[in-house]
Parts: sequence; C-alpha cells; structure tokens
Amino acid sequence: MDLDLSGRSALVTGSTRGIGFATAIGLGEMGASVIIHGRSDASVDDALQRASNAVPSATFTGIAADMGTTSGCDAVTAAHPVVDVLVNNVGFYVMEAFEDVPDDRWEEYFQVNVMSGVRMARHYLPGMIERDWGRMIFVSSESGAVIPPEMIAYGFSKAAQLAIARGLAETTVGTNVTVNSVLPGPTWVETHQERFEKRAADEGRSIEDMQGDVFKFRRSSSLLQRYATPEEVANMICYACSPASAATNGAALRVEGGIVRAFV
Repeated sequence: MDLDLSGRSALVTGSTRGIGFATAIGLGEMGASVIIHGRSDASVDDALQRASNAVPSATFTGIAADMGTTSGCDAVTAAHPVVDVLVNNVGFYVMEAFEDVPDDRWEEYFQVNVMSGVRMARHYLPGMIERDWGRMIFVSSESGAVIPPEMIAYGFSKAAQLAIARGLAETTVGTNVTVNSVLPGPTWVETHQERFEKRAADEGRSIEDMQGDVFKFRRSSSLLQRYATPEEVANMICYACSPASAATNGAALRVEGGIVRAFV
C-alpha cells in the first residue's frame, strides 16, 4: 500500500490539538512537510514543539490565523500559496437548545465551519488540478448525517461540508485530484477531558459514568460504544490523503463507530 507523501506539502487547519494534531503527526510520518495551523502563536508554537518531538524526521512549520475571517484565510494562503494536501479540519461546536442559538452563533458556525473550507478550496483546488495531483479532505461529522437535537446549528454546518466536498469532487473528473469528506463520531479530545472533569466534580460522578451516558442516551446506535481516539480518526484522514486512495473520490468516509445506520 502506497502511503508515501515524501516531497508533498500538507496544510491541516485547526491542528494544534485533537484530530487535527493527530492528522498532522500522521502526515508527517508519511513523509509530508506539514503546516500546522492554530488561532494563536502560543498554541502553534506549542504544537510545533510536540510534533517535532513526536516525529523528529518530519518537517513542520506553523501559522496562526483566524480562519473564520476572510483576512485570516488570506493570511494563510499568502504565506503558503501552494499545497498538495489540504485538510479542512478547523471547526467548533456548542451544545445548546435550538431556541437558545442566537443569529450571531449561526453566522459563526457558517464562517468558521463552512466558509473557512470554501475559501481554502477556492484558493488551492485550481492549482491541484493544474498540477494534476492533490488531496482535499473536509472533516465533517456524523452530526452532518444524523442531526443531533442539541447541536442543530453544528449539524447544519457539517451537512454543508458534505455537500461542498461532493460538489468539488465533481470538478476533478479525469484528474489525479480527489476531494472527500470524513465523518468522525464522538472522539475523546482535550476539550472533552476538560469539560468532563469539571462536570464530574460538580455532579459527584466519575468520568467513566458520564461517558457511558453519552452512548446510552445520545448516541445509542453506536456499535463502538465508546469514544474514538484522535489517532483512530486521523488514520482514515491520512489514508484519504495518500496515493493509495486514488480511486476514492467524492466519498463521505465514516469513522463514527457505526452510529449512522444507512448503507451508504
């Protein structure tokens, strides 16, 4: 299986921790020169140090920018005008009742989760097609296919990513460029640890009990019945970025533990 990305450059947005960081590490292990992105210089510098320690042989560079703005996206593309691999991973979510989501939060979901990827794709995809090689991934979510009632606005943004990725794939006909989306399910990242620790202390419960509730009440259709690790999700993303995935294009690749019951 050809997973070699030597000589290729890769940009992973939102990659200072979680799935993005695990993806950056995986791509570095595959030989790519990886650009790590975060919102602050401090978070990027910290991630670069951890990445270099994890994969000393790899080349990592970093950039800080607010991808929820046009100027932030422009800063990234100006600093790195050409990449071979783009992983649109940056995003956020808030669990809140539909009636409590204000207009400005809907707009933030649209700008950060949707338009960041649109702007990046608009810049990088033409060059990939011109050079006749490229990999583009939109990190969506099972919430884009099974909209959770406690995160309707988030689900909307993730469903939008699925539509954009499929539409862009249609523009790559007959080339060696692919555009796919990846659908993680519940994944145990740093923000979960922080949030669950606080709730466990407040409620006098264990983190394990609270994790179990997620799959008992909110994601009961999960076949995995546990949180995935960032590395498990990154494995799918990295495969889709590799030469080995050449025949996979326009796909929504699920790594959500079987929550989505549809055949396709």
